[in-house]
Amino acid sequence: MTMKRTMMKKYNRWIVLGLLFTIHCSLFTSEALAQPKQRRTQTVQQQTQQRQASPQQQGGAQQSSQQGGMTQRMRIQYPTSVDMPENVVWRRDIYREIDVTKEENAGLYDPVEPQGKRLNLFTYVFKLALNGYIPVYEYNLDGNEVLEPTAKVDMKSILDNYRIMYEEQGGKLKVENSDIPSADVKLYYLKECAYFDQANSSFHIKPIAFCPVMVSDDFGDGESITKYPLFWVKYSEVEPYLSRQEVKTSDVNDAAVMNMDDFFTLNKYKGKIYKTANRLGKTLAQVAGEDSAKYSAEQLRIEAELEAFRQNLFGDKARKDSLDSIANADPKLAKAAAKRQSRNKEARASSKRERGGGSAGGSQSARVSVRRERH
Repeated sequence: MTMKRTMMKKYNRWIVLGLLFTIHCSLFTSEALAQPKQRRTQTVQQQTQQRQASPQQQGGAQQSSQQGGMTQRMRIQYPTSVDMPENVVWRRDIYREIDVTKEENAGLYDPVEPQGKRLNLFTYVFKLALNGYIPVYEYNLDGNEVLEPTAKVDMKSILDNYRIMYEEQGGKLKVENSDIPSADVKLYYLKECAYFDQANSSFHIKPIAFCPVMVSDDFGDGESITKYPLFWVKYSEVEPYLSRQEVKTSDVNDAAVMNMDDFFTLNKYKGKIYKTANRLGKTLAQVAGEDSAKYSAEQLRIEAELEAFRQNLFGDKARKDSLDSIANADPKLAKAAAKRQSRNKEARASSKRERGGGSAGGSQSARVSVRRERH
């Protein structure tokens, strides 16, 4: 009897579960049917397209939904520096030519061929752009950068224009490490902005963009050099990735390293100025013509102006705040100061003679000597 009652309880429980499942399905069906026919059709089509989409298209859709081509996790893990304020009272845009074959910048050129996870700057940026992590922008013939969406250039066009070997597999571009022209990229055009932030009374030099340049020596004599600028890279878009790649800073200590972002942010690079933002839009080469001495003089003049502005933000340290400095600034005042100095010198000499006692012809007091006696 007890077994029969237990069986009845189990049977009733299954009946209740079946009724609940039937009610749930009917509610789901009624909700789906409550939608308009057009919307139901669109939903089914979207689901079908998502299932049929290739992995590359799915990755592109996921990447487009990310802010700036980066996930929020990456932005938190590798925070970027604060952008330059828009209301600064003083700024100056400088264009430099960074030669990575020089000792100061050699860390950006090493290694020429990838060594495990170690990549030089161009190989790293090239791979980021090839995989769609960062956009690249067209290099105009006038050398002015346009970092706008309308100026973005496709990597396939760059590969075709500069005859870089690649393969296309499943709609994805692939370039072997040996085909990346890393050894030929020996220069970078770098745009930096020197500005004074009045909010915290500080002077900064911030990189804005850089352009890798392939260098070709046609005759091998070091004189007939041809430069091929490839594309512009906006620094703020590549900055989080540069934090993940290290660069050597010493030839005698392999442990002396820093990440590439710090290398640029701390202005460890060295480069000669070839252009400044001016109203005529002229480069130094256009200003100096074929006069190399004038070209070098213009570079030194601009460097001196930047350094003088930085050193004299809170007043001229070399100039003392005294009457002598004011007098030296005006020839008339300098002459008057010299006369005053001469009169003061004569007055001090006369006072010293008066304190010395009678005239030279007068009698002098007798000299007295005291002899210590022995006891």
